[in-house]
Amino acid sequence: MKIMIVDDSEIIRKAIRNMLAGEGRDFVGEAGDGVRALEVFKDTKPEIVTMDITMPDMDGLECIRQMMAINPTVKILVVSAVSLESVALEALELGARSFLRKPFSRDQLAAAFEKIAGA
Repeated sequence: MKIMIVDDSEIIRKAIRNMLAGEGRDFVGEAGDGVRALEVFKDTKPEIVTMDITMPDMDGLECIRQMMAINPTVKILVVSAVSLESVALEALELGARSFLRKPFSRDQLAAAFEKIAGA
């Protein structure tokens, strides 16, 4: 399973990678902003992407929109501190499979990840 992590915080990217590390999971790329995320996405073709919403250069919503246009089968898990329900709903309408609010526990991340990985 090819996984990409998108978050402007290197600490969060590392935490997600460490929490999700396991057999059969290949972390193919990371990005700290939406513009770089699209470049990495096109090069690595991940099956699952964890996506932050608030990032420089291009926010997560626009990034989801563009990723879904490139590959409508990609599974996107939004991991964000944004607590507005309208933002979560928009992310889901754009094609994200699930939304996890920061801060999150290892168990919460694992459950959200497994939910979309199995879908």
